[in-house]
Amino acid sequence: MSAHYTGRLRFILFGIFIIAVFLSIRLFSVQVTHGNKYRDLAEKQYLVQSGTLFDRGSISFQEKDGGLVSAATLKSGYILAINPGAIDDPDTTYSVLSNHLEIEEEEFKRKARKLDDPYEEITNQITEEVADDIVDEELSGVGLYKERWRVYPGGSLAAHVLGYVGFKEDDFSGRYGIERYYNDLLERNTEGAYNNFFAEIFSNIGGLFNSSSKREADLVLTIEPTAQAFVEDELETLQNEVRYDEGGLIVMDPHTGKIVAMAALPTFDPGAYGEANDVSVFSNPFVEDVYEFGSIVKPLTVAAALDAGVLNEEDTFDDEGYVELDGERIENFDGKGRGIVPVQEILNQSLNTGAVYAMQELGRDVFREYMYAYGLNSKTDIDLPDEVNGIVGNLESSRDIEYATASFGQGVAVTPINMTRALATLANGGILVRPYVVAELDYKGYPKRVVKTEEQGKALKEDTSARISAMLTTVVDEALRDGTVALPNYSLAAKTGTAQIPNPEGGYYEDRFLHSFFGYFPSYDPEFLVFTYIVNPKEGRYASETLTDIFINTATFLINYYDIPPDR
Repeated sequence: MSAHYTGRLRFILFGIFIIAVFLSIRLFSVQVTHGNKYRDLAEKQYLVQSGTLFDRGSISFQEKDGGLVSAATLKSGYILAINPGAIDDPDTTYSVLSNHLEIEEEEFKRKARKLDDPYEEITNQITEEVADDIVDEELSGVGLYKERWRVYPGGSLAAHVLGYVGFKEDDFSGRYGIERYYNDLLERNTEGAYNNFFAEIFSNIGGLFNSSSKREADLVLTIEPTAQAFVEDELETLQNEVRYDEGGLIVMDPHTGKIVAMAALPTFDPGAYGEANDVSVFSNPFVEDVYEFGSIVKPLTVAAALDAGVLNEEDTFDDEGYVELDGERIENFDGKGRGIVPVQEILNQSLNTGAVYAMQELGRDVFREYMYAYGLNSKTDIDLPDEVNGIVGNLESSRDIEYATASFGQGVAVTPINMTRALATLANGGILVRPYVVAELDYKGYPKRVVKTEEQGKALKEDTSARISAMLTTVVDEALRDGTVALPNYSLAAKTGTAQIPNPEGGYYEDRFLHSFFGYFPSYDPEFLVFTYIVNPKEGRYASETLTDIFINTATFLINYYDIPPDR
């Protein structure tokens, strides 16, 4: 045989070898890697001649020891449908089916009269056990068709973080929360469900190595389910005690931005979202609503003055009980002056005049720069949908009064997550960190991605963070309920806020208030920052009355649950 024919033979054999290898890989992919998918599709094709089985990635909570708890998954069951023309006796058929299922009689018989329609769906989400019992009845004209649906095993647990999956017109996909934000990764491509088996093997040859193909992933949240359940119970208890309109509580690692718990009331069950009376309940107030938080802004103002060197802890100021600017009068919460007092009293007694004094020492431009360094003028970029910007236009005003009110948290409004990020700079050495709720993305066919801390800027010097933490610890040890709530073996840094609620018609309501509270612990190397707020409580005039207990309860729980060693 000539060398020419030998070369051609080798080339042909090599081509056959490549094709054989490719077929083996594709067979492995179809039969093993995607075996469950095609078994389901085969079953679905046998039972229903259109549509595909719903498929979607899973979402898990992460326990403190790293264990996973299902937050959103799929459940399999059956659809019950009838072919009215094939039913022998509708009355008997209904009677037999009603022994196994709750079916509305008149609705069943109405559908059974549609003799020209071969498919009328009666009910769905039937368990396999019930389906088996119905099959044993051997009813003519009755069919059972396999289906999957989204379930949330925790019920309403972390509902605002999760969101839900539902229809918007003809589009069935993630709505709100993680389900929406990561919809492209959670959604599974179920097109081409009835492709011939061998056509699937040979089709899309280039796609096997195509790096641009759609990525799919399962998600692991930062939410710790036991901690989440605890804070939700605490919010519910508080609701019963003070009767607020809405409220929320968040637990975050101030060093990393990792959200351990995020709870809001009123809430909903993602698995039964259709039962909600008001669609506004689906929105996550931590990212979609803005509030004027009041006196919890004072530590930010004081820290800025410390950081800039215009104020020291040993300084004093003359508190006359009021300040007049641009023809307007700002007073302390009780209208009283304290005379010459240490700057610590700005925080201990929550003095509006003291916050204004610190702002004036900074000057308007420097004060604005610090507020922007805290991130109050920017979104946090948390991985939740529909985050809105704060309303901080007063920091660009030409009037002194706007800066004065901003110094104690009125006249500027931000989201709760934005305020949480800003307050974390006091605890973590002055770093602005991005908050996040997804810890891991488990890609299909790609390496797993573990989310890492993302620093977004530097707001304060590390030394300033330690100094303001000492001042906030003094607030708890000496001022907050006269020091009676301080923990004997742990340092706590905290501050309350009570703010008037803006009236849409102008000015502020005289009888409606927003209460807020933040704290972190241990004070000088904190594991957690807790931030909570409630809107329009009917009982309790000040946040120190309504929110101190929920903070102390949450701090005590986290200290014990996470075995945080004492620092005193």
